Amino acid sequence: MTELERVPPGVDPTVPSSARVYDYLLGGKDNLAVDRAVAEKLLAVAPDTRLVARANRHFQVEVVRHLAGQGVRQFIDLGTGIPTTPSIHETARQVNPACRVVYVDNDPVVRMHAQVLLADAPGVAGIQADLRHPAGILADPHITGLIDFDQPVCVLMVGVLHFVMDEEDPAGIVAAFRKRMTAGSHLVISHAMAESDPAALAQLRMATAGSPAQSTFRTREQVLRLFDGFELIGPGLVPVQDWSLGPEEAHIPLLDGPPRLRVDGGAGRLTA
Repeated sequence: MTELERVPPGVDPTVPSSARVYDYLLGGKDNLAVDRAVAEKLLAVAPDTRLVARANRHFQVEVVRHLAGQGVRQFIDLGTGIPTTPSIHETARQVNPACRVVYVDNDPVVRMHAQVLLADAPGVAGIQADLRHPAGILADPHITGLIDFDQPVCVLMVGVLHFVMDEEDPAGIVAAFRKRMTAGSHLVISHAMAESDPAALAQLRMATAGSPAQSTFRTREQVLRLFDGFELIGPGLVPVQDWSLGPEEAHIPLLDGPPRLRVDGGAGRLTA
């Protein structure tokens, strides 16, 4: 059977997916030739991108573990990507089995995996939706059935807002969720940065122009503005490989100097 024959219904094998590109960078197998081609272009201009992807994943897991330990019991993961171990619900439920998680992604391959993996996981759901339309997500029965916005919730936008163009109003998307969140809730963001290597940025823009994997590289000040209304915790907004709340662990991927493609991460607490 050829790869084209294995493509799930609703997937165009000629169009790359950011979720599947990320899966390839993390060493996964749920990607197509078109995704691998984009990833290889990224790696050609920024060879350390695999390590950055792993550091980004580690950042996400560490934040979720910390917040679950602080009493947060609800998580919405926007742009979740193809499931990778440890998942958000696995991480949170190691701390407290009562944690509830909703995964959101616009990729039908992600939805297919979620249906299989979450079939026997009460309190966990996956929906196919685009974070560019927050009203639809917030009204989805999986969200309204599992998430109580009168209690603290963590909204994760890890490695996804740089795929939202300026004209698609990323600040408005964040604000739509912030308005529903109560004090003690948290927002977690990681974002590809304009402070990356200029030559790499130019080549990356050319490599992904016009595809769903094209990115908008924002400055540190622009990303900080996405946290309006939130108080940053821990080290603040820093490169994901540097974000930590405790001693470094041996499995954190170490980068030999600043990566050509820089991704910064931060977590903010809603105080009022």
